[in-house]
Amino acid sequence: MELVKEALAANRYALARLISLIEDDGADARTALAALYPRTGQAHVVGITGAPGTGKSTLVNELAKGWRAQDVTVGVVAVDPSSPFTGGALLGDRVRMRDLAGDPGVFVRSMASRGSLGGLARATGDVVKVLDAVGFAVVLVETVGAGQSEVDIARTAHTTVVVEAPGMGDEVQALKAGLLEIADVLVVNKADRPGAAQTARALEMAINRNSPAGEGGEPAWRPPIVQTVALDGSGVPEVLKAVAAHREHLCASGQWAGRARARVETELINVLQQELLARLRARVGEGEMQAWVERITAREVDVYTAVRAILGPGTGTRMNADKRG
Repeated sequence: MELVKEALAANRYALARLISLIEDDGADARTALAALYPRTGQAHVVGITGAPGTGKSTLVNELAKGWRAQDVTVGVVAVDPSSPFTGGALLGDRVRMRDLAGDPGVFVRSMASRGSLGGLARATGDVVKVLDAVGFAVVLVETVGAGQSEVDIARTAHTTVVVEAPGMGDEVQALKAGLLEIADVLVVNKADRPGAAQTARALEMAINRNSPAGEGGEPAWRPPIVQTVALDGSGVPEVLKAVAAHREHLCASGQWAGRARARVETELINVLQQELLARLRARVGEGEMQAWVERITAREVDVYTAVRAILGPGTGTRMNADKRG
């Protein structure tokens, strides 16, 4: 496929077109992903998540600049809230990441969440694969900060950075959302504001209460807490060191391969569910699906009985017989 060849040859325009193709799905997208897949598995995928207003985008900008100073190539996938009118990403190509413009070692792509749980667009994982395959050493995935289901980021990333901020009650929100359970690195951003030390202490106490046991005799990873002021870059080198240390821990403990396998298993199940549901709806037909909806709404049958009927042989005949009865 010519578009794949051009993207692998570092043609940024071709890469942008290829990602658009992947987002739109379809047969050509599947062909492209199949061609690229053998080249994946090299990038360190780093998720950046946390509540809105904590400064995630500014931190992503500074982290990318820090890696570039080390001559590390960086791909950024920024998942934005969907436009209610177009379905596109509201923030476009992340105007706050202008510092990265023109650097051939950085590629920034905004994606619309399209209402998916956790703020992650369905195609996010595939776009990460594309950036991995074309050679970006680090792929940053910044999510929209959608709340409880934000933990979906842990299924995409090797290392999850949870960003908090003082004065917002975020440590409580993090506990409610289960974000601390997926945090590999904790960042208290806007640390120049009052209450930063208290926020860090609250997070430290939470970690102490929920410290996991090690796996296979290996010591458990304890999420470090780093205070940053992303606006001026303070603390960013420490975040880079913490992320690098977590990668080393994953490799040394064998968890890198384990997480990769778990991610593949989750993806396989998700794609199977999507494909099987699509095939089932096509076989049954929208009219019959709506007829079942009407019957369930009217309390003529319950949803489990309807599902058994839909999945069983001779679905259409059974529906008609039920109606006649």
